[in-house]
Amino acid sequence: MSRPWWRHPSRALLVALAMLPGLIGDSAQAQPSEREARERLDAIGSEIQALSRRLGQTRQAQDEASRELREVETALAETHRRLDAIQADRRRLADEIAALESARDALREERAEQVEALDVQLDALYRLGLTPQLKLLLNQDDPARLDRLQTYLNHLARARNERLDEIARLDVELSENRRELQARGERMDALADELATRSSELTERMAERERLVAELDARYSDEQSRLARLDRDRTEAEQVLERVREELARLERPPPSTAIERTRGDLPWPVQGNVASGYRRDDGVHYNGILIEAREGTPVEAVHAGRVVFSDWMRGFGNLLILDHGDNIMTLYAHLQHFSVEVGEAVSRGDAIGTVGNSGGHTTSALYFEVRRNGDPIDPQAWIARR
Repeated sequence: MSRPWWRHPSRALLVALAMLPGLIGDSAQAQPSEREARERLDAIGSEIQALSRRLGQTRQAQDEASRELREVETALAETHRRLDAIQADRRRLADEIAALESARDALREERAEQVEALDVQLDALYRLGLTPQLKLLLNQDDPARLDRLQTYLNHLARARNERLDEIARLDVELSENRRELQARGERMDALADELATRSSELTERMAERERLVAELDARYSDEQSRLARLDRDRTEAEQVLERVREELARLERPPPSTAIERTRGDLPWPVQGNVASGYRRDDGVHYNGILIEAREGTPVEAVHAGRVVFSDWMRGFGNLLILDHGDNIMTLYAHLQHFSVEVGEAVSRGDAIGTVGNSGGHTTSALYFEVRRNGDPIDPQAWIARR
């Protein structure tokens, strides 16, 4: 791929030297002195050196911008992950509060029933008078009847005490229920505050990301230079993937088989959406896989059981996750908004492993998906089910 002459300092020097006769003049009317010619040559050499420095600084600036983009997108991923966790906590707390409120209503109803039953017992005792035992002693009546009345009184007394104990227990449970509800409410308020803070932080980070992406894009004068950068990114990624494959190959025991070969042609799609670019039909980092358009934040699912062997930000790919499925088969998921699993974690088919994003400086939300055997890319659409 050819570059403009001014991007090659050596060529620039040759061009400058070729221009020198014109600069110092061919005409006999304007013949500069030897000193003036040397000064002009020195000036041209200085310009070439400055140009070379600017080109180096541009590459350095691109690397610096990429580093900043990595930091921002990594922070964005953590913010998104935390927002999802907060929302999950809020849903869980809302369910717990609903359960506590239902339990509170049941306790109140049960307490009301116990109080009502106690009122009935107290009314029965009241009808017997303030001192029913004394009346029984003074009333010389049938002894059998006296025994029955005494048994009845004893039963009422036990029942009254049981009701009182039950009411006391219910009061304790209601008090504990109120404390639990208050604690859950305070936790919900704290989560709401954190959600607002994280949302504000997310807005700032996204604005910072847009600035960095625009800055990176502005450094490339044309589509050709942009594609050259993407090719470099892909080359760097290939080196990382090769290291991952080598590390797996060096294991004393190879990763266990998940029989993924048997599911070839029947794997589920990692996310539903239109294919924006097919296998080997695009340039740059998307050359070895497919790009599936999907709404940002859409869950990405593992297409088969496996283990996470890589989850990190990579230039060009953004947040990249790699699953090893055994039998020298790996699947790659890139441009993720954030990860839902960690390195070393085992996943099953259909498990959420992240969400769709546009990390890596990508301008639209989409999932980049690859399948590799022995480290070499193969057509993903030969593995996932037709639709």
